[in-house]
Amino acid sequence: MIPSPSGQFKKMATVNKRRKVDSEGRRFQDRWKVEYFFTEIENHCVCLICQETVAVYKEFNVKRHYQSRHSTYDKLTGHDRSEKLKQLEAVLMSQQKFFIRARESNENATRASYEVATLIAKNCKSFAEGDFIKECVMKMVENICPEKKQEFANICLARNTVARRIEEISSDIKRQLTSKGVDFDFFSIACDESTDLSDTAQLLIFMRGVDDEMNVTEELLDLQSLTDQTRGKDLFVSVSSAIDDMKLPWNKVTGIITDGAPAMVGERSGLSTLICNKVIEEGGKAIKLHCIIHQQVLCAKHLKYDHVMKPVLKTINFIRSKALCHRQFKQFLLDIQAEYEDVLYHNDVRWLSRGSALQRFYSLRKEIGEFLETKGQPMRELSDPIWLADLGFLVDITKHLNVLNTSLQGKDAAVNQLYSHLKAFGTKLQLFIRQLSQTQPNTIHFSALQEIMNSFPQDNISAQTSRYAADIASLAGEFKRRFQDFAAIEKEISLFSSPFSVDPDDAPDQLQLELIELHCDSELRSRHQQLSLVNFYRQLDKSRFQEIRTLAKKMLSLFGSTYMCEKTFSAMNFNKNRVRTRLNDSHLRDI
Repeated sequence: MIPSPSGQFKKMATVNKRRKVDSEGRRFQDRWKVEYFFTEIENHCVCLICQETVAVYKEFNVKRHYQSRHSTYDKLTGHDRSEKLKQLEAVLMSQQKFFIRARESNENATRASYEVATLIAKNCKSFAEGDFIKECVMKMVENICPEKKQEFANICLARNTVARRIEEISSDIKRQLTSKGVDFDFFSIACDESTDLSDTAQLLIFMRGVDDEMNVTEELLDLQSLTDQTRGKDLFVSVSSAIDDMKLPWNKVTGIITDGAPAMVGERSGLSTLICNKVIEEGGKAIKLHCIIHQQVLCAKHLKYDHVMKPVLKTINFIRSKALCHRQFKQFLLDIQAEYEDVLYHNDVRWLSRGSALQRFYSLRKEIGEFLETKGQPMRELSDPIWLADLGFLVDITKHLNVLNTSLQGKDAAVNQLYSHLKAFGTKLQLFIRQLSQTQPNTIHFSALQEIMNSFPQDNISAQTSRYAADIASLAGEFKRRFQDFAAIEKEISLFSSPFSVDPDDAPDQLQLELIELHCDSELRSRHQQLSLVNFYRQLDKSRFQEIRTLAKKMLSLFGSTYMCEKTFSAMNFNKNRVRTRLNDSHLRDI
């Protein structure tokens, strides 16, 4: 006799025998629409009359629902039944469209809120501006498309919402940057530190990374707020934290660029030294660079010409320091229809300020002289031909320096581009020296000086040009002295920017054979002439020119200046101004 199964085995047998209706392949039948007023929506059998669903695609269940709840519709037959079906389907479709429109409207309102928050951050506006923007938009909507008033009213631009949107956008950008950082073969950093209106030291850390496809990413890595000391080791802790948080390997750091502050460039405990030492410990090698723009500005200050600058600045301050005198001067210029309406203040912090102030003073020198005479404050220098010649020379050479400064500014500039501008200016200085040292000086590139010489031919001002040539020679020497860090990598820069012009014998050992292959490939030579430098290296065979591509990636990863830091500090000061000092460090970083 076989023993009966236990209760547990009976239960298992029941479960195994249960029909799995989901796997039986049942499908919705089109005839159910007319017979039972049912339709299929997203794999569900839905009653068109009451919008209830039937769990299983089984005619018995559909028919039972219809007969038990909607049997009164049996009186509809033929054409009347078909029309009723169309009517019910139209009602269902309109309901679906309503919910879809509502969902889309909410999505569009949210998207618009993010877009406006982005614009508020980009344009350095207060978070509270969102309410004002919405108020303006609602006024426009009321007059242009009042039927859409509710859609625009759904856009939330409250102060806290804008702040939250900016936080979320900032977090998303950081996630994207972290994702990109995984693919970097090399990267460098640019650092600068400044103090905001609340006396908080803000350390900006920018990153410039290059992946295997020569794609360059230049972005803000972090903004660190320092509430205590700002020594080199304090800055190093902040930079290390930013790099580690982004999960960037130290052995891929190719360089660091800073301004000339002692905490940045100190030989033993400066930030640059500490970072380079850390990179060496991790098996890499990084170079230290001093911002090319900062050094250019320092070189420009080498030509002091105090005997010119002091009287000029004294006169400008006399005119502009008192409101009455300033108004009278502007009216005087207006009455005589002068070329300009005012003189310009000189701000030593602004890179181009000196040249702009000198140029404006020189252009208005006659009008300024006449005005000062009326005030009983004559400027004797304006009647001295030698002083005027010095003024003209200073105006001209400062103009050339400003042109150089402007060419060095800009985002995404590769180090070879910046260095080429610097080399070109050095060559120009040698040309100026030769031309001004001639027996018959050539002042074609010094228009203001030439104008003064033509105005006073009897004073033999041309004898002064040898002094100007000596001053330019001194300036050229200052450029050479200050830019030794860039000169140290000049060979690598030349090899990167002009690989077909470099003799393989002069190249590093690991590049010589690949360089010969490159020189002998006429197709690659043609591509180098036709394509941009980045695209040329992007198309080089990875296995055939591995070392050359590695050099290219290292050069592309280097910063040449801290321009982005300076630009960001300007935005920071605009954001955290006298009426927004309560802006916290976290929101400042997000912006």
